[in-house]
Amino acid sequence: MAHTPHISRRELLRGAALVPVAGALAACATPSAPPAATSSAAPAATSAANPFGVDAKKPLEVWIFDGGFGQQYATDIHQPLFKSKYAGIEIKHNSTKEITKVLQPRFAGGNPPEVIDNSGANKMDFGALAQDGQLADLGPLLDAPSWDDPAVKVRDTIDPSVIEIGTYDGKFSVVGYVNYIHGIWYSQKVFKDNGWEIPKTWDEFLALCETIKKSGKMAPFTYAGKHPQYAYEPLLTMAAKIGGKEVLTNLDNLEDGAWKQEAIKTAAENMAEIGSKYLLQGTAGLDHVQTQTAQNKYQVAMLPCGSWLENEQKSTTPEGFDYAMFPIPDITGSDAMPYGTLHTQPGEEFMVSAKSAHPQAGMEYLRAMLSKKAAGEFSTLVKTVTVVKGASEGLTISSGVTSASAAVAAAGANTVYYRAFAWYGPLNDEAKAATGELMTGGLTPDAYLERMQKKADEIKSDSSIKKYKR
Repeated sequence: MAHTPHISRRELLRGAALVPVAGALAACATPSAPPAATSSAAPAATSAANPFGVDAKKPLEVWIFDGGFGQQYATDIHQPLFKSKYAGIEIKHNSTKEITKVLQPRFAGGNPPEVIDNSGANKMDFGALAQDGQLADLGPLLDAPSWDDPAVKVRDTIDPSVIEIGTYDGKFSVVGYVNYIHGIWYSQKVFKDNGWEIPKTWDEFLALCETIKKSGKMAPFTYAGKHPQYAYEPLLTMAAKIGGKEVLTNLDNLEDGAWKQEAIKTAAENMAEIGSKYLLQGTAGLDHVQTQTAQNKYQVAMLPCGSWLENEQKSTTPEGFDYAMFPIPDITGSDAMPYGTLHTQPGEEFMVSAKSAHPQAGMEYLRAMLSKKAAGEFSTLVKTVTVVKGASEGLTISSGVTSASAAVAAAGANTVYYRAFAWYGPLNDEAKAATGELMTGGLTPDAYLERMQKKADEIKSDSSIKKYKR
């Protein structure tokens, strides 16, 4: 998504927080005395049809991150569905690529909007928002009847990982709507036309890079140089594949020496080798759209990204390009996790502001979004898979979605994820900066590990930053 959807990106990879420390949001983004609950925020009468007590006369304000998925899904799918039930509610729709810059003043003023798609390179720090009481408790949403079937609770219609990933300090507070599936993306046409095979081992991957480089037809590899989270994603996925899921759990839990684990060192060495030998010229100065467009122009063969890629590039992808993705190859011959291991987790994260004027309507908006109708139409429009179970069954969406979905099915339980960068904005900022230097030769792998460990230790020892644990 910079995109980071983007981690638009989604930036799940795209998620970089501008708030320097968790406590900073408290200092600059909330009033000195939080406004007391008023009658305006009190719910209307609740019922089976209106489980949260939505006031049918009060407006609802929605902010969408305008990244890889755009905003048409909100205006053309989600909002009309909501209005079909609450015709009298005025929906104030807004979009921006600069979530923090635009909305932080609203939190500071005590009048945040109800629903926020908090995504992109400039999304707000979820850890800080949670620490400062800005995230509405969405537990009631999980236990509410689903939009489609009153006999089925919302919690039973979504992937369980949504609840795990969206829980902060024991409260379910964030709904990841899209199943982000990460891998190395390529054109099936290019590989078929050139007789290039999908590499299953790291040696095969390096050999493929050599073959592509020597062909003179295109560069082997690129990533969004201006958004280095696109490079730290494969690095950390590789580390988990080599050493097991606990490699990432240790990072998330700020364990002593976690960044100096041997698996991370090996992964850093491998990514540094790609950076020194096989990158598209000028990669460091390009953003995600520029590198992805270079691939559409057949100037580069492979890049790491998530499953929002296809939709993000729909205006520049040539006919017959046929996007597909493959997982990180086997690295050592004795990796802890098998071939096919993937980084996948809920992304495109939505929140309801606890201190907004009509949080009940915000929760109801999310309930509508999590219907099969809304999720299925979303999948078709933006060529990606949501977290709603079965919503895309029977839909023929695209080659990229087909490839990513098949990869997830093949991975089974061999999936990995990390949460440290969502919990600790400053660590995310450091990881992006340091990974960018690693890829351009400004940091050796050892120096990279040293720098990341130092920042993790700083955060661990800072008592003003709330700590989270997996």
